[in-house]
Amino acid sequence: MQIIAEYFPLFIDGTVYTISLAFASVILSLPLGALMALGRLSSNRFFNTICRFYVEVIRGTPLLVQVYLVYFGLPMFGIYLDDFVSAVMAITINSTAYMSEIMRSGIQAVDSGQTEAARALGLNQSTTFRKIILPQAVKNILPAIGNEFAVLIKETSIVSVLGIRDLMFASDTVRGATYTTFTPLLFAALIYFILTFTVSQLMNRLERKLAQSD
Repeated sequence: MQIIAEYFPLFIDGTVYTISLAFASVILSLPLGALMALGRLSSNRFFNTICRFYVEVIRGTPLLVQVYLVYFGLPMFGIYLDDFVSAVMAITINSTAYMSEIMRSGIQAVDSGQTEAARALGLNQSTTFRKIILPQAVKNILPAIGNEFAVLIKETSIVSVLGIRDLMFASDTVRGATYTTFTPLLFAALIYFILTFTVSQLMNRLERKLAQSD
């Protein structure tokens, strides 16, 4: 415990960085995932094919490779980004593919009768989607979005291989400085668990409130 007490500020900084990284990635991937989901559902073959290709490629390649491509690839084209921005971009690219599938399933889960009723009332396609389909779809996918956030909190640990100062990097730094492996890793695992458990509980409470409002 002496090691943890000595390096506790380092773990706190890493935790804040990890939360910021995951939160920024989720916020960015939500609208991008929505656009990608609409592309997947579009009757336009060009947009449908492009979005399908993106989803399949991103889901079929490791996140670590995507992080490397962004972090090391962009400078080859003269694009130099801050470490945090590079990490957010790479994780957002990955999360957008999964978020689009979550949103697509949520939209398809809405009863088609809702659309028919809206058109019978004279609503156009855009209004029907914004006012009727989308609110129900979001409500359906809230648990999955919460789960994606929890997953991202854990997956951000991969950026530590680039020397980005997240929670896992803090653990590696303490291990290198103290030559102690078990204690810093166990403490980092405990923090990851607390973060993901908290997100899970918050989403469960929100889900219950939404259920009561029906």
